[in-house]
Amino acid sequence: MRILPVVLLLSAVAAVPAAQSMRPAASAAPTVSGAQPAAMAQTARPSASQASGARPPAPGAAAGVPAPGTAAVTPLPPVLDREAQRWVTQTLAAMSADERIGQLIVPAFNATYLPTDTETYDTLVRTVTATHAGGVIAFGGTEPAPQVLLNPTYGTVVLGQPHALASTLNRLQAVSRVPLLVSSDFEYGAGMRIAGATRLPRAMAIGATGDPQLAYEAARVTAREARAMGVHMNYGPVADVNNNPRNPVINTRAFGEDPARVAAMVEASVRGLQDGGVLATLKHFPGHGDTDVDSHLGLPLIPHPRTRLDAVELPPFLAGLRAGAAAVMVAHIELPALDATAGPATFSRAVVTGLLRDEMRFGGLVVTDAMKMDAITRMVGPGEAAVKAVQAGADLVLDSPDPIAAFEGLKAAVEGGAIPRERIEASARRILEAKARLGLHRGRMVSMDAVADQVGGRAGAEVAQRISARAITRVRGDTSGSEWQPSPTRRVLYLSLLDYPSGWRIAAPARTLIPALRARWPRLESVELSDRSTAAELDLVRTLASQADAVVLGVFVRASSGSGRMDLAPGLLRLVQQLTRASGARSQPVAALVFGNPYTASALGEVPTVLLTYDFSDLAEQHAVEVLAGERAAQGVLPVSLGESPASGPGNRGPAPR
Repeated sequence: MRILPVVLLLSAVAAVPAAQSMRPAASAAPTVSGAQPAAMAQTARPSASQASGARPPAPGAAAGVPAPGTAAVTPLPPVLDREAQRWVTQTLAAMSADERIGQLIVPAFNATYLPTDTETYDTLVRTVTATHAGGVIAFGGTEPAPQVLLNPTYGTVVLGQPHALASTLNRLQAVSRVPLLVSSDFEYGAGMRIAGATRLPRAMAIGATGDPQLAYEAARVTAREARAMGVHMNYGPVADVNNNPRNPVINTRAFGEDPARVAAMVEASVRGLQDGGVLATLKHFPGHGDTDVDSHLGLPLIPHPRTRLDAVELPPFLAGLRAGAAAVMVAHIELPALDATAGPATFSRAVVTGLLRDEMRFGGLVVTDAMKMDAITRMVGPGEAAVKAVQAGADLVLDSPDPIAAFEGLKAAVEGGAIPRERIEASARRILEAKARLGLHRGRMVSMDAVADQVGGRAGAEVAQRISARAITRVRGDTSGSEWQPSPTRRVLYLSLLDYPSGWRIAAPARTLIPALRARWPRLESVELSDRSTAAELDLVRTLASQADAVVLGVFVRASSGSGRMDLAPGLLRLVQQLTRASGARSQPVAALVFGNPYTASALGEVPTVLLTYDFSDLAEQHAVEVLAGERAAQGVLPVSLGESPASGPGNRGPAPR
């Protein structure tokens, strides 16, 4: 592959700054003479009745949110009109120094039900108002679990609720003088965080379809549902090229390992999100795909030279910029080839300002990754971290472990001259321009009545169905013959093989798979094993296998942020090897259906039939069984190599999408 430096790849990105910075030309810049800035800043502020959840009038609905019962959306405008330009200029002029600093702060909150008369809500409001926060990030929810030894199998992650999210956001918008820029991490649909919303297959499943149009449609679904709940900015698509099988944090979050294929999917996703009225965020710049350290737990190092970054890591980001991506998230990774100073790219002016702003000519929003991740908190406190990020070039300081300390740190740095006031003003202007582009100067509230019309439903489910069905990939084996034909008499042993039993609170393995198998093979025995299974339990499974006519393995392995784990236990791999070898003497078919981490298939070398799904979902389980039973063909193309190098990967590999 001929390697081109980034500066030569930018010919198609030349128009990006004008479209992304949203800043009017000097000749067209509106003046503030005769204006009333304070009044302008207040015009979009909702009434108390709207904040309480009462139905707002139609003009109060935020731009981009369709009317109840319709699917219409408002794409993001490429440039601001004069009304929006005037609002940005006048609002910025009316801001105090503290308010300008506060625009850079983005605290987090959960989307579970939150009554107004609670200490949790009071704390959230105090955080937003004390920091003059420019935005917030919405997560799902958590619930407490006992911190115990020996049997820690509880899950703490729960999903948020659509109406709860919309209600909380309406109330927060009501107490904020300037509209809040609301963001969330909806990488695989709003259903990733919110119950009842559309849960789409993970990016690698979309990559396996080889069809960028499906990436576009998935992004449109996400955008429609996000705007209906009051979310304006999605932290996606993932533009990382996952070419390291031992990457513990990206994995199926990426579209694949081939830069051209990933670039095509990223470009389509950006267009889909922004055609749906949501700001797209490319992440994790300048590329988190070739790491073997989870930045939630430590600081990964990317050792490659600049020529390699130009050839592999950067092309998907360039494609996203060509598509007009509104934002870029900088990774907590170290890149000596770009900055010899030790430390994360988050704190690197050479990476953020030198490469992204100056060389790649990006004029949109630069956002940090979550500042509460260990890669940052082990180095510096929240105040110093915020200062270093802004000095590097960040506009938004995301999810600090202490947003008030982050605000105070920035304020002290500005007052002490460590950060010029002009630097804060530039970020505040970019943030206000993004809000105006979203139409928040005209209305910031969402209709509670419209949530049920726009979030979830058959249209989004149909897109998810198509992606999931087309993603199933056959690594080896043939399921079209008689050995996997459904039968009321054949005895089938099904084994759920889990990496570890905890943390499955919202995605219980095989809850759809087992009923789907039993519908085709009624004489089904089901057993779940994990790294905690005893020798006696494994012996029992060997006995059951010897009595079965066929064995189906459901392999569930995660590469979860913060877990540091991504394999089956050695004892389970030995069991798989023993069962496979014994099955040959019995002419007993064995098949493995791999959910989640696709690289697990490399450890199943003797299993004769292996299917990949790249996902954990009811749809993935259903479609895997349908392929196993010969009811549908495996259409997926392998988006990653299962060997040590891209050239050695087995499976169905197709051409790069056009």
